[in-house]
Amino acid sequence: MRAIRVGLAAALALLAAPAWTGAQTLKDMIYNPGVLKPIDSTLKVKVGQAAPDFTLPSIRGEKIRLSQYRGKKNVVISFVPAAFTPVCSDQWPGYNMARELFEQHNTILLGITVDNIPTLYAWTSQMGDLWFPVLSDFWPHGAVAKKFGVLRSDGVSERALFFIDQKGVIRDIQVSDINKRPDLEQCALSLEKLDKK
Repeated sequence: MRAIRVGLAAALALLAAPAWTGAQTLKDMIYNPGVLKPIDSTLKVKVGQAAPDFTLPSIRGEKIRLSQYRGKKNVVISFVPAAFTPVCSDQWPGYNMARELFEQHNTILLGITVDNIPTLYAWTSQMGDLWFPVLSDFWPHGAVAKKFGVLRSDGVSERALFFIDQKGVIRDIQVSDINKRPDLEQCALSLEKLDKK
């Protein structure tokens, strides 16, 4: 009888404990992998060649095909390594502040990681509203990152930007140190190159 009372008391204590409210901030949920090898892949594409086409699911439930922008918009592809990591969680919200810069150059930004849709949905919900499509390169794992040559040996992508004109041609590539945010000034200069083609 005593064992039953102890068990019942423990169960009641659990029920009385405050439930998780989801009130954690993004900062509270960040996983810090430490300093990583700056670059760990070999590009498979180069400036002047057509960007490999792909179709990926977005967190909004739509399928996005790179070629759907051909003849309509320039495209910048932003590969980031992983959700809920420090630099990535800074980089994409930073593009919200630079939205006008992309729009001045008739450019859509496509954010891509190898994370699955539920993870990306949870992560970007914590960031606030992002103006650009966020795409999952989860399955087959990293297939698009691999096509571009930015899939690292540990299965995440490099921190890389690909600047693609309206004809579908790559006009600039920036593969950054995975531990650092890409320079927005460099991004602005690369956007200007898209206007000259």
